[in-house]
Amino acid sequence: MQKDYKTIELTTLYEISKILGSSLDLRSNLKSAMRVLAEFMDMKRGTVALKKDGEIAIEAAHGLTGEEIKRGRYKLGEGIIGRVAKLGSPIVIPNVGDEPLFLDRTGARKDIKKENIAFLCVPIKFKHEILGVLSVDRLFESKGISFEEDLRLLKIIASLIAQSVKLYREIEKEKEALLWEREELRRELKGRYRIDNVIGQSDRMQEVFESIHRVAASKATVLLRGESGTGKELIAKAIHYMSPRAKGPFIKFNCASIPEGLLESELFGHEKGAFTGAISSRRGRFELADRGTIFLDEIGDLTVNLQPKILRVLQEKEFERVGGERTIKVDVRLIAATSRHLEDFVSQGRFREDLYYRLNVVPVFLPALRERKEDMPLLIEFFLKRFNEENKKDISISSDALRILVDYDWPGNVRELENTIERLVVMSTDKIIRPANLPLNLKSPMIKEIPLKETLKASLEETEKHRILEALKKTGWVHARAARLLGFTPRQIGYKMKKYGIDRVSQN
Repeated sequence: MQKDYKTIELTTLYEISKILGSSLDLRSNLKSAMRVLAEFMDMKRGTVALKKDGEIAIEAAHGLTGEEIKRGRYKLGEGIIGRVAKLGSPIVIPNVGDEPLFLDRTGARKDIKKENIAFLCVPIKFKHEILGVLSVDRLFESKGISFEEDLRLLKIIASLIAQSVKLYREIEKEKEALLWEREELRRELKGRYRIDNVIGQSDRMQEVFESIHRVAASKATVLLRGESGTGKELIAKAIHYMSPRAKGPFIKFNCASIPEGLLESELFGHEKGAFTGAISSRRGRFELADRGTIFLDEIGDLTVNLQPKILRVLQEKEFERVGGERTIKVDVRLIAATSRHLEDFVSQGRFREDLYYRLNVVPVFLPALRERKEDMPLLIEFFLKRFNEENKKDISISSDALRILVDYDWPGNVRELENTIERLVVMSTDKIIRPANLPLNLKSPMIKEIPLKETLKASLEETEKHRILEALKKTGWVHARAARLLGFTPRQIGYKMKKYGIDRVSQN
């Protein structure tokens, strides 16, 4: 009998260890473990109760109804289960009918006095931490095995359960932390890109805000139009995070930044072996944006060959990967942006008319910075504060310097302004930015009046040489002051003067 018992014991432990490691569904695993105990050890009734919030409650059981399980809750120290949970030591009750501490809280035992049931209860411990209690009913005459043998087996099983419970709780903590972090990031992003945080009090920007509030909740395709640097990506993100798709992905893609041969693969993905170098399948931007928003910047630079495929995605919500035959369905909202005059492209045959009308459902025109001068002081204050914090500085700007910044036309718009303020804060050695500290192109009428076409045609070196000469003349050939005007270091201006052959003697 002892030999048979040992075989059953080993089989039981093997089966239970397999079950506890089979999945991350703790309750299901514990139920299955109790079922194994019933099958192999003739257990009629058993429970696993776990500690939580200052009490202990049945988590899984065999031989109890759902209602009986719900009633199985104990304070620490209450009844046999509560006492084992509090003290951490096993308790054996030879006959529950004779034990006043046995509460029968579940009500599962209809006639305790007549059943002659023994009750074995062991703590579920991980190292020195008591996680819960494993309890089983055992009949007096069962198997002729001693209580000590049964207790030894139950302690081993309780140890296996403890490891499983501990692992499950650690994983749950990690999941909770990740979910919290994800929600924090989502809240941060949503707060960052909501329209309230887009700076602009001018009438032109208020019109933009009104349009965005109206369109955000819809499914309509939006076409953002405006010069480079006017904040089209920021507005696209604001539309996404104000929309019902806010919890979905926001995928951005610049159509002008990728070589023509790679555009289709980047947008629609490719299958393994579709072309040389395609060593594995890859999802494209439209697939990644499923149930969210895709932002296609500079869509006017999209090749004529790809335009019909974009049109198909907009109309049919489907496409095939490069080298693939399977049709992929997506649920994507498209926000497009362009600094081009698409109407001219359509008349020249460079942009499909049907795609133009499909994109131009809700056009939103973003004004250039020179068209909303009243927003300039707010933007300058915003960037000044941000770059002061990033560089641990406390730089302010004089009223004269502010007036020069506001008067400048800013052909690069908000992006140029942002970069200029960052450079001024980083390079400043004084507490106040004065007109002398500003880059020369913001102050010199001569440079400001150079026609744009001439500037583009002129070589970069000639333009830079001209700027350096102007700065040196203005500062009486004091290199350090000229360097500050240009945003250079003294070392940099010395190097560039040598490079361009600039010296005071040759200029006199």
